[in-house]
Amino acid sequence: MHDDYLYRDVSALERRVFRLGLATNYGVEGADLEWALAQGVNYLFWTPNARKVTSSLKAALRRDRESLILATGPTTGYFGGSIKRACERLLKALGTDYIDIFQIFWLGRTSLWTSSTVDALVSLREAGKVRAIGVSIHDRKRAGKLAEDSPLDMLMVRYNAAHTGAEQDIFPYLKGRERVIVAYTATRWRGLLKRPKGWSGPVMTAADCYRFCLSNPHVDPVLTGPKNRQQLQENMEALRKKGPLSEEENNWIRDYGKMTHDSSINHVSCWLCASGHEKFLATDIKGSNTR
Repeated sequence: MHDDYLYRDVSALERRVFRLGLATNYGVEGADLEWALAQGVNYLFWTPNARKVTSSLKAALRRDRESLILATGPTTGYFGGSIKRACERLLKALGTDYIDIFQIFWLGRTSLWTSSTVDALVSLREAGKVRAIGVSIHDRKRAGKLAEDSPLDMLMVRYNAAHTGAEQDIFPYLKGRERVIVAYTATRWRGLLKRPKGWSGPVMTAADCYRFCLSNPHVDPVLTGPKNRQQLQENMEALRKKGPLSEEENNWIRDYGKMTHDSSINHVSCWLCASGHEKFLATDIKGSNTR
């Protein structure tokens, strides 16, 4: 057991958080959710598409509301009025008086940061309908600015062994600020579980991906999106058994992640050249070739 690694007191949430959060929208069922709760999981990311777990989630909220951290949000967040209405629908759907973290998703694509949307989020928090407000975002530079100065309580950011840029672009701006950092895409959509070309060492497991994220002190929970109980159980058991990365593990995993990232960039570059898209290659790939 590594309780100081697996659990964290998060002042922004006024809760003790089990640091492996469960994304419920990738295939787990109600019985799997109940199993996870019995193991100590208490950070739950839910959307209305996670129909298999909704009944069990509602029952859990009725049974032990104050021990759970519910994170959810609207499918799109372009206008303040629609954000408020979506919040009301989600509260009704789950039969709860409040949402712990109400977030708008993929800022800049499926949601916007405007005076209208920001005012809506803040007003929901002030009314007590939500306890914290957040965003999920891929634009690291923008996330860093929001981390430094915004009314947000939470940022959900891409962070994994192949994409470590948050260490330069986001985490330094958290100093002295009580914001929740949720890491997602820990396995890089399972890309980190495949041996990169030219790599002769060990191959990362899903648990290694989560251990990498949780070994960074800035990450509060990291989300896991298992398809079934077996995947969830394997991840939980490995975290409890192995704990944080050793220095040796951290070194090879970073090398592995860089090779995975570089291999994918080279693959896209070759495809673009073969397709006659050299102009796109020169302007877009060069600008995006950051970790």
